[in-house]
Amino acid sequence: MSLSTIEASELLLWTSKPKLPCLLRLSLAERGETQMSIPHLFRCPISLDLFTDPVTLSTGQTYDRPCIERWLADGNLTCPVTMQRLSDASFVPNHTLRHLIDQWLIAGAADFHCRTKPTRPVNDNELSLAAVKQKLQSPDMASAAKLQALGKVRALAVESDIGQACLIQLGFLPLLLQLLFRAPWPADSELIEVALDCVLSFSPASPLDSLNMLTDSSNLDSLMLLLDQGSTRIKTSLCHLLEVIATSPATQEPSLIVGQSPRVLQALVFLAQDKPSGAASEAAVRAIAGLCSSEANRGNAIREGAVDGIVSYLSSPAGKTDARASAALELLLGHEEGKRAAVRNPNAIPLLVKMVFEVPSDHKGGEHAVGSLLRVCCDSTPATTQAVDAGVVMQLLLLLQSQCSSRAKAKARALLKLVKSMQEVASATSTSDLKPCFAQHKPF
Repeated sequence: MSLSTIEASELLLWTSKPKLPCLLRLSLAERGETQMSIPHLFRCPISLDLFTDPVTLSTGQTYDRPCIERWLADGNLTCPVTMQRLSDASFVPNHTLRHLIDQWLIAGAADFHCRTKPTRPVNDNELSLAAVKQKLQSPDMASAAKLQALGKVRALAVESDIGQACLIQLGFLPLLLQLLFRAPWPADSELIEVALDCVLSFSPASPLDSLNMLTDSSNLDSLMLLLDQGSTRIKTSLCHLLEVIATSPATQEPSLIVGQSPRVLQALVFLAQDKPSGAASEAAVRAIAGLCSSEANRGNAIREGAVDGIVSYLSSPAGKTDARASAALELLLGHEEGKRAAVRNPNAIPLLVKMVFEVPSDHKGGEHAVGSLLRVCCDSTPATTQAVDAGVVMQLLLLLQSQCSSRAKAKARALLKLVKSMQEVASATSTSDLKPCFAQHKPF
């Protein structure tokens, strides 16, 4: 590897080496940028030179200490990058960035030394990101070596924003995804688990275009295989990944493709109903909710059992306070097929009635429960009768007396009016199913 290729790729991972000698830092200019170009993340925004002593202001921006000291000494009271007025002109040393720059410089020095003395063995602690990337790309590299490399990638992505940015810049995200969907199964299940951890450790703000690789049928097949046969940890992580795909504007195409796959939806519904595995169930419901944010996916999700899956999850201790799950159910019940699925499920309406007013509660789940009941009951006398039998009137009255939102109260009043109108129709047709339920309540 020549020095001309050393950019952010020469960012050395965490090592136990001592602090970099000042001589090595000073000799950077002597080597010239044709030999070793400086990653833009390692340049001071004021001087545009390599940081020598990075410090961070209260605005979160990092500068070289001599530069920001001169800026403040000149009477400036703003952050040079954001122009935000500084209420606190103090700054703190950015040890993480300093450490990363030092290791990057060591990597460059080690590589330069290797070029002049090819016979010198390279210590494991001197492995740069370029070497880690090469390990992961090599088809002949043993799984143990790849696992070790993935461990370093995960540590860097989790512990350092700068390191994560360099990983993204070097194209590690598509590499990790390729490794994830092309690793031999089930031989490399541990490798897949760690690769998924690495992918999920990237910030949600990371460029997600690489996830469009799921539009390829072979990668989608691998995803379905892992959802079917993977460990609980793999399945849970894949659900989190699907949630990211479903909620990002950059991945609308794979979200639609995944949302049209019966096998993927069936796997998610099965996980949602798997009560012994709380984390996997929650992740599956969040993935379903994300996919159903697209109207094009809702009908498919309902046909594959999404309503039953969410009802089952909401019935569990982990799910009963999950406002996002109840919001997803309300969304699905806006679909005609969703309403029919809820009426067919003997647990759905009693569960929703119970959720209308539960203590303790932030009322979010109650608001969505009332919205769901409104949608199910508006065209169905049997559903309304079932809701009344389950005690919906008392639940609504309690909700109206609580500190819930104005939106929740509006939904509650609308549902009470609906139930009352159903009762009046029943009275007019000599049907007394609903009469007893209102006997103890004043008109509203």
